[in-house]
Amino acid sequence: MNALLLRFGPRRLCALRGFHVGAPSATFDLRRVELTPLEQRKLTFDSHGLVTELKNSGFEKEQAELIVSALVMLTTSNMDIVYKDMVTKSHQEIAVQQIMTHLDSIRKDMVILEKSEFANLRSENTKMKRELEQFQNQLQEESQKVRAETKLDINLERSRISDMFTEQERKLMEASSEFHHKKADLENDNMEINKKIDLQVASLKTVLESLKLETIRYLA
Repeated sequence: MNALLLRFGPRRLCALRGFHVGAPSATFDLRRVELTPLEQRKLTFDSHGLVTELKNSGFEKEQAELIVSALVMLTTSNMDIVYKDMVTKSHQEIAVQQIMTHLDSIRKDMVILEKSEFANLRSENTKMKRELEQFQNQLQEESQKVRAETKLDINLERSRISDMFTEQERKLMEASSEFHHKKADLENDNMEINKKIDLQVASLKTVLESLKLETIRYLA
């Protein structure tokens, strides 16, 4: 039996049928491939010749047929196991083509997604730039408005202070002029008073001299 398996092993059966062994792998669109049905598979050895050899080796006919039947079942089972792990070259090419098609589709989707994301980012960037420009313009307008109001307030305050100083100077000039007028009036009054005092003193001196003369005349 071992010699038979070595003679008609799985790899030789695969080579005879044009298959090659490949590890099963999952793909995006894995299609189940149906191989040759069990009833259509043919063994690659002469079962009748094997029965004859077994009979010549001392086995009974029924024993030889039973052994050959068991070998056929075992070989068929092994072939089923081997076929499950094999794929034809055409099926492999179809699977590779399907994988490449899926890769191309994924690549196209990625390009579309990238373009869409880039378009969204560019739109957001344009929107943010527009909002920033509006904010800058608004800030500049507010700054100019505040600057104009501040300048106006400074000019008004400067004008008010200038008017206040002018008014103070005018009042000071008026007070100084009034002081000089009052001083002049006081000086005039003092002069008049001094004149009156001088006149009264002169009159008193005259009266005193007159009294002195009368006294001397009276005593003489």
